[in-house]
Amino acid sequence: MPLKGTITALITPFIDDKLDEEGLIKNIRYQISQGVSGILPLGSTGEAPTLSPAEQEKIISIAVKEAKGKVPIWVGTGAYCTRQTIEKTKKAKDLGADIVLIVNPYYNKPTQEGLFRHFEAISNAVDIPIVIYNNPARCCINIEASTLIRLANLPNLKGLKESTDNLSHTTEYIHRLAQEGLDFAILSGDDVNTLPMMSLGARGVISVVSNLVPQGIVSLVKAASAGNYNEAREIHYGLLPLVKAAFLETNPIPIKAAMSLCGMAAGECRLPLYKMSPENLHKLKQVLITMNLIKS
Repeated sequence: MPLKGTITALITPFIDDKLDEEGLIKNIRYQISQGVSGILPLGSTGEAPTLSPAEQEKIISIAVKEAKGKVPIWVGTGAYCTRQTIEKTKKAKDLGADIVLIVNPYYNKPTQEGLFRHFEAISNAVDIPIVIYNNPARCCINIEASTLIRLANLPNLKGLKESTDNLSHTTEYIHRLAQEGLDFAILSGDDVNTLPMMSLGARGVISVVSNLVPQGIVSLVKAASAGNYNEAREIHYGLLPLVKAAFLETNPIPIKAAMSLCGMAAGECRLPLYKMSPENLHKLKQVLITMNLIKS
C-alpha cells in the first residue's frame, strides 16, 4: 500500500462535549469526495488523548464503515507506554485499520535505543504497516538519522511523519535512506512545510488544513509530485494565510473554529484545550473572508 499523497488528520466533532457521529460521517464523506489519499482519525488533531476507549473504537468503526475500500484508513495508536501502544494497535487492526501512525513516546523521554526497542516491540507484536510520528515539540525527543535507518529495516516500519521546521534534518533523513536503498516514505507533518519537504523527496502530507480545504491540499501535493513546482508554489502561497491562521493557537483549536464558521461539523475542543481568544478568532475570520470561505 503506497504511503503518499494527502492524508487528512481528521478532527473529532463534538456536540455538547459528546461525539458527533453524524458530523464525523459527513466529514469523512466530504474528504473522500474531494480526492484525499487517506484519512487519519485519532491523531493529535483528533484530540485522541481526551477520548474514552469506547469513543475511540466507535470512531474507528465509523471510519472503516465509511471509507474501507475507498481510501486507506490510518489510525493514531501511539502512547508513551509500549504495552499500551501494542494493545491500541492490535485493536485498531482488529477493527479494520489499514495503517497505524505511532507518535514517539512522550513525557518519559526514552533514549535513542529505547526508541528503537519501543518500535521494534510493536513491529514484532502486530503485523500492520507502521508510520512513525516524529514531533520533537510535543514529545521532547527527536529521532536521529542513525536510529531511523535501524527502524526502516524493521519489517513493518514503512514511513515517517516529520513535524519539524529543520529542513536540513529532513534532508539528512531522505539522503541516508536513499544511500541505504531503503523504500521508506517521508511525509510532511506540517502544512506549511509540505512544498519544501516534497521538493526534497517527501511523498506527501498528513494535513490539518485539509479538514477544511481538502481539494487545495490535494492539488498542491499532486502538482509537487508531478514536479510542477510553479503551480505548486502558486497553490502554496494561496493557502499560506489559512495555514498560518490554523496554527494561531494550539492545534486543533483554530481548525475546529474555522470549520464551525464554515458550517462544518466540528464543535469546540475538549479541555484542557479551550476555544480561541476573541483576538485570534477575529484574525481567523478575516482570513476566511479574504479567501471567500465565509461572507463578511
